[in-house]
Amino acid sequence: MFLKNIKELYDCDYDFLVKDIKTNSKEVEKGDLFVCIKGVNEDRHNFIQEAIENGCSGLVVERGNNYSVPFIKVENTNRELGRLAKKFYGYQDSLKIIGVTGTDGKTTTSLCIRDMLNDCGYIGTNGIKDNDMEVDTNNTTPELNLIYKYLSMFEEKKLKYASMEVSSEGLLHNRVHGIMFDVGILTNISEDHLNVHKTLSNYIDAKIKLFKNIKEDGYAILNRDDRFYDKFKENCKCNVFSYGKMKDSDLKIENYVLSIDGANIDFKYQDDLYHVHTSLKGEYNIYNLAAAISCLLCLGFTFEEVIKRVNNIKKVAGRCEIFNSDNFQVVLDYAHTEKGLESILTFLNAIKKNRIITVTGSAGGREKEKRKGMGRVVQKLSDLVIYTMDDPRYEKVIDIIDEMKDDDKNNYLIVEDRKLAIMKAFSLALDDDIILIAGKGRDKYMAILDKYVDYSDYDVIMNLLSKGKTL
Repeated sequence: MFLKNIKELYDCDYDFLVKDIKTNSKEVEKGDLFVCIKGVNEDRHNFIQEAIENGCSGLVVERGNNYSVPFIKVENTNRELGRLAKKFYGYQDSLKIIGVTGTDGKTTTSLCIRDMLNDCGYIGTNGIKDNDMEVDTNNTTPELNLIYKYLSMFEEKKLKYASMEVSSEGLLHNRVHGIMFDVGILTNISEDHLNVHKTLSNYIDAKIKLFKNIKEDGYAILNRDDRFYDKFKENCKCNVFSYGKMKDSDLKIENYVLSIDGANIDFKYQDDLYHVHTSLKGEYNIYNLAAAISCLLCLGFTFEEVIKRVNNIKKVAGRCEIFNSDNFQVVLDYAHTEKGLESILTFLNAIKKNRIITVTGSAGGREKEKRKGMGRVVQKLSDLVIYTMDDPRYEKVIDIIDEMKDDDKNNYLIVEDRKLAIMKAFSLALDDDIILIAGKGRDKYMAILDKYVDYSDYDVIMNLLSKGKTL
């Protein structure tokens, strides 16, 4: 589809065709150009032999001079990847690109924007989507070659916008290097990914990189209620638009009423009051919707147009998905931080008729410091907690749980196998209970040791609901 001669990409003496650009040696196919990027844990130079064995036509490297296939030597492969990919895939900069970053709410906000804009592609945790394409991705923010590949495909389909989740790791690893955004959005900041960034300050600095890459005539849309609002604002050299409950917010959340069916919200904008109904649930989603509405206002839509488009917003898979049994409700949610768990559980407590049973865990090999806070919140806001595995990787599940559980409250059980933990919750559920399955959303794998084992909370829930409560 994108076939090019190496001479179209580099001034060199080689003469061969490049079928595609790859950065993962395991994904290399015959004719691909393998770019040896470097990450925190892996240097792809170490996988050159595997790429050659898989049939790569050439290499882009930083070091070495003795390879059995043609190679192009550059100063920095990470930075070179963007320049190369943009040229190979032929991206023409015709899209208005919207980047959404923050600890929680990136997926919901990005997808709300995509649904309201219609002629908009999406790149993020839930894959790559446009009106007739859906592709899974391994990372919230894919490698830059994939981003340019799909931006080019959006262009070919005559789309006008791209709504993209931009993670802190993506920013740290230069996965959006060279992309200039028309709109950048901050949802919120709490401690997350400190296994990678080490400190909250480093984490914030990574997020700020997005706002330094907004066009001068573009917009930074910031959460006015977030404690780091001022720090982000001072790093913006573009227009700044704020949303939140604070009086001086450009889009002010004036009033709202929550229910199991969604929310009714009054927004104040330019001294006028606008009423909006949404099927999105919980206070945290009012902020996500406010960010999405702010985006459309900054893109030139009137509030009257925006209100009509709110009706286009679809349910976000894996985010406060509610399923009904004959006797109780099951909620599937991606919440995996202290703030995220607090948000979803606060909403569920506001609507519950009986108990809340929460099934949750914490990922292994990262962010040990957040586990105690997660456990404290989930036991405080749940009637019963069933602690279980959540991508344990090389850690023992019981060791992770020991760091989470709050022994001052005796309202938890331990069931290490996640499927069995969900089954246990179903077996214990009483009439009008809510079972919250938190942490993985619609993920299709469980990370155990160095393997990604097929696993889906959604599939387990659907299977149990089809059988009924008696297990």
